[in-house]
Order: sequence, then C-alpha cells, then structure tokens
Amino acid sequence: MRPLHSEEMKRQLHLNLFIQSRGHHEASWRHPDSSPLALTDIEYFRDLARRAEDGLFDSIFLADQLALADTVAHAASTWLEPITALGALAGSTSRIGLIATASTTYSEPFNLARQFASLDHISGGRVGWNIVTSWLAPAARNFGGAGLVSHDERYERGEEFVQVAKALWDSWADDAVLDDRAAGQYARADRIRPIDHEGKFYRVVGPLNMPRGPQGRPVFVQAGSSDTGRRFAARHAEAVFTAQMEKSTAQEFYADLKALAAAEGRPSEHVLILPGLSPVIASTEAEARRLAKDLNDLTDPEVGRKRLSGRFGGHDFSHLALDRPLAPEDFPDPGTVEAARSRTEVIVGLVRREKPTLRQLLAYLAGARGHYTTAGTPEQIANLIEDWFGDGAADGFNVMPPLLPSMLDTFIAEVIPLLQKRGLFRTAYEGRTLREHFGLARPESKF
Repeated sequence: MRPLHSEEMKRQLHLNLFIQSRGHHEASWRHPDSSPLALTDIEYFRDLARRAEDGLFDSIFLADQLALADTVAHAASTWLEPITALGALAGSTSRIGLIATASTTYSEPFNLARQFASLDHISGGRVGWNIVTSWLAPAARNFGGAGLVSHDERYERGEEFVQVAKALWDSWADDAVLDDRAAGQYARADRIRPIDHEGKFYRVVGPLNMPRGPQGRPVFVQAGSSDTGRRFAARHAEAVFTAQMEKSTAQEFYADLKALAAAEGRPSEHVLILPGLSPVIASTEAEARRLAKDLNDLTDPEVGRKRLSGRFGGHDFSHLALDRPLAPEDFPDPGTVEAARSRTEVIVGLVRREKPTLRQLLAYLAGARGHYTTAGTPEQIANLIEDWFGDGAADGFNVMPPLLPSMLDTFIAEVIPLLQKRGLFRTAYEGRTLREHFGLARPESKF
C-alpha cells in the first residue's frame, strides 16, 4: 500500500450503506446475530438508517426486484418497495442520503419523476435514483410481456427515459413559485413549460405538476458494468455501484469509466465509483474467518444454484457436480446473456482465474453475489479501504455488511474511527443534501 500524496489526502472517502435482507450473506436471515424484526417492518429499516446516520455515512441504498424469487422457500428475499420505504425513512432521519432503485423498463417517466421530486421535497434534498434496466424474465411476465427485453433495447429505452425525466424535473424554474397570498398569485406561469417530448418509446407533454426539488433533480446512481452500461453511466451517473472481485479489475474499471466520462465532457470527479465491499470483521483474523465459515455453513447450495441460473438468464446448471472444478466452458458466453451481463462477466472471470468447484463458487457468491468479500480485523479492513481509495480503484465503497445490524455496528465502531484518524472520512456532516455529501453541484435550471 503506497502512502497518499498531500493532494489525495484532500479527497474525502464516500460510504454508502446497502441495506438488503438481514445482511448481504445469503444465509444472514438464519443467523442468530441478525435482526429479529420482520423484513416488512419499517422499524427495521428506520433503525439501520439511524445507525448509518450516526456513523456519518453519505447515504443508504435500497435495491428492488419486480418478481418473487423462486428461492423464496429457503431464502429471505422479500422486503418493502423502496420508493415507498424512503418516504418513511425521510421522516426518521435528517442528514443521510436516501437512494432507491427504480426501473426504466417497467415504469413511466412521469410517475417516476413525480415520486422522486416528492421524495426530494420531503427529505430536504437527500434523494438519489439508482437507474436500472430490468432483466428478469419473471418481471417481464408481471408487466404484460412474455419474455425479456433485449440488453440493447433496455438501454435504448433507459436512455430516452432519463432524457424525459430530466426534462420534467427542469420544466419548472427555481423561482416559479411565488406563493404571494396578498397579491393572489401562487406561481409564475411563464416560468413553467411543457416538455412536448415525442420519442421512440415515450410521448410526454408535461410539465411536471410539482415544483423543482431542493437538489434540482435526484442524484443519479447506476450499476451496469457492461460496455453499454459503462457508456450509459459515463453520460448520466453521478455515483456508480460496481462489483469487483479484485483490486486490479477495480482499477481497470475506475480508469475506464473516468476516461469515458471525460470523453462525454464531464469532470471525472463528478462520477464517483463505489465498489461493493462485504467485510466480516472481528478482533482477530482467525475469529473473522470463523464467523465467515459459520455463515457459509448455513447456506443451501441449491438456493445458490438457482440464483446462478437467474444470473445467466435461466441457464440450467443442474448437471454440474458440486465438487468438480469449473471451467469457462461450463457457462454461457456472457456476450449472449440478455440478463445482467456485467455480473456474468465477473463470475466467468473468477472461474477462469481460480477454477473453483461449483460448491466453492456458490459459497463465494453467497457472501455478496459477486462483490468483494473479505474477513479480517478492523485494521485490515481500514487498510484495504485506504489502499483501494489511494491507488485508483475507488472513490469510496458501497458497504454491504454480511449481517445486519451487528456487522454494521462493528464497522461504525471499529473501522470508521481508523478512517477518520487517517484523515480519509468526515468527522461531522458539512452539508445537508446528498449532492453536498457527494461533492456534486446542483444542476442549473434550464430557465
């Protein structure tokens, strides 16, 4: 790990808490240290959000899925719809950013723009939108389609969707609302304009029936790492969640995406790259590894096999023996997969490098579904974070505790003070909006 230069010390590390199930390990819901609350109990999410705010995290993030998983009998993967949940969390917190996933494939731009504008007003400017292009075949069937929308069409539709949403958020000038009771004038009609959009997928007249939010528009988050996904992120994303299994590939991704953003005429520092990190933390490395083994021992390989099949668009892996070393030829070519292509590339890359057995691969993916997993002491985790942050691999991390809330508490109590002592992480919130936490400018009004 090389020392940070003085100009690098001025950079501030960004930390997002990714809340999923009772933790990011596949077996977290079974572990005695995970929360006893139901995954449909808003108090579970309120409690975690408050803990993360006390730990000075930039934001929390709620993912989404648009169909019931076929692993539901043996895996806890049902929780609250994220946009609705953020409305409740906005009133339970005051500083932490609030990010929700919403699909461009199975939403309408006008509805989504209203929802996120409302949340931005409710939260005082703390909302982010994780832009996804949905790929699960069961989700397609829930929205009137018989199968998958192709990878290219998903992104083409997503491109137009974002264009419409931006126009709707910009359809009001910042000074449109007067609320002048004495004069009897609520708004300046000349400062509110229709968008009159007519495209391949959407026809939207507008304007939005709501004033511009405190942030102008929500912070844009994106997680696609395929070539198409990276180019989409370079045009639109202000924070990028990415799954990287080793530092070298994280550095390659970081350099590539920053260059793509610069080619789009955007300052590279306006695109924050946050790899997923799922650490098992204990006072000794041996104890941390024991805790990780305890979690892995609770996993069901057949649940993992079904999830692997879903990653590869429904490919049948039932013929593969659990204890035979795998080869890339055991998997479909990622370029032919219409599902989440970037994640399939990560998995096949791991198989090519390490030749694990199926059982070993499923155990690794059980930890955080292809994100970086590790087990160690607080000092080791802080060293890893500093190393990636200072060596061109990350602007921060999408923290994915294997167990919630216990591993979040350990991270806040033991790792964050080390990062603060090294001058890498805030000791108090300086701003009030998510844009301010991320060091992002408020988009200027089109007026």
